[in-house]
Amino acid sequence: MKSVTFRHGIHPADGKALSADMPIRLVAPVPGGESVYPLSQHIGAPAVPVVSVGDHVSAGQLIAQAGSFVSAPVYASASGTVTSLCPRTTSSGETAPCVVIRSDEVNEWIDPAFDPAGAGAYDPAFPLSCRIDAARLTPDAIRKAVREAGIVGLGGAGFPAAVKLAPKDPDKIDHLIINGAECEPYLTSDYRLMLERGEALVAGCRLLLRLFPNADCRICIEDNKPEAIKHINALLGKTDDTRLSVVPLRAKYPQGGERMLIGAVTGRRLNSAMLPADVGCVVMNAASVVACFYAIAQGRPLTHRIMTVTGDGVKSPCNLEVPIGISYRDVLAAAGGFAGKPEKVITGGPMMGTALYTLDIPVTKTSASILALAKDPVALHDTTPCVHCGKCLRACPENLVPQLLSQAADRGEFDVFEKYGGMECIECGSCAYVCPAKRHLVQSMRYGKRQTGAIIRARKAAEAARKGGTDK
Repeated sequence: MKSVTFRHGIHPADGKALSADMPIRLVAPVPGGESVYPLSQHIGAPAVPVVSVGDHVSAGQLIAQAGSFVSAPVYASASGTVTSLCPRTTSSGETAPCVVIRSDEVNEWIDPAFDPAGAGAYDPAFPLSCRIDAARLTPDAIRKAVREAGIVGLGGAGFPAAVKLAPKDPDKIDHLIINGAECEPYLTSDYRLMLERGEALVAGCRLLLRLFPNADCRICIEDNKPEAIKHINALLGKTDDTRLSVVPLRAKYPQGGERMLIGAVTGRRLNSAMLPADVGCVVMNAASVVACFYAIAQGRPLTHRIMTVTGDGVKSPCNLEVPIGISYRDVLAAAGGFAGKPEKVITGGPMMGTALYTLDIPVTKTSASILALAKDPVALHDTTPCVHCGKCLRACPENLVPQLLSQAADRGEFDVFEKYGGMECIECGSCAYVCPAKRHLVQSMRYGKRQTGAIIRARKAAEAARKGGTDK
């Protein structure tokens, strides 16, 4: 099948060879170590603690319930004692309320079947030791299982999965799109997951399709992952479900972006004022679908996630399944530590990730990777004035003019920023990557979006207040 794609974009060196052939390895909690669970690991209202200081908890136990419909519960990934409920620093550099648990030596699970290290926990045989009769599950029961498991978008956005799977009119959804693109350089966790747990991915897709009777499922994989495409196609060939298929994508950044993915697969256009459901689509990350399968079929909550630890600044690049809540320092230690002293350490990919100033922060549901670079490529270049070459325009997947918008943001001309579509920027970094002047375009665009968004919200509030006064 011919690979599909979107207009514009870039082709950065992918760096995936460092860890692509490394199988997923489970990391155990550190006995006596701290596990820190932020109450905001998702878009929406923070979770609400249901434990108190001094409580003993088991791994897999609920420690914070969802704070609203758009929220997600949090579960302990290790057994131990709650030592505090207090603010801690997260990967964003900000502080957030957290539940802190001191791990014990036992690591006792509330249900042995939830233990990722348990016998047959990831049995490749289908239907993977289902504990319930999945064939008889209703759509409401499927959504309830996903909601109660605390599953969010594991691709990085963190939107609660149960909310995404509950559009206003499920009958109008005609595409369930599974994002297996993993277009960020260096990251290989989704690739390994598709190779090692492809059966769970296919089974999860079939379960989620029951929510959308008029939809077909498209499992989208970039064509630089031919082994994953071959493997998933072989698994689909063993089923009689004609609603599932693999869609090869041209390897290009940011092919895994939600708008780019929908455009490439369906040709439909999505903007910042719309949801995928508005164009008949639901988009799920591959890891999220696998987590949904285990939640639906086995009642397993989300307690672990797969991270890539890589870069030329890491001794042993690898893919690790790590307990949510342990520190980045402990994850790095499991990968053998640094190879020398790296100039830059990033959580996430090099294009959209966040530079870290400390490793004493907790792994959350949206933690995708630790990337250590021996040399900081950004620090090697001085910024110079714009040369008006137009490369940023040709790279932008949203067809914006980053040079014009960044100048408007820097000058505080937020009316201009809004007029020329600045709020449509997805902050992918393509413009900055190709800029010969090495201008900080993403930072300017992010600042412009934040300030313009505040102005728009204030304007809407004033209009609402004015209409309310008129109605009276």
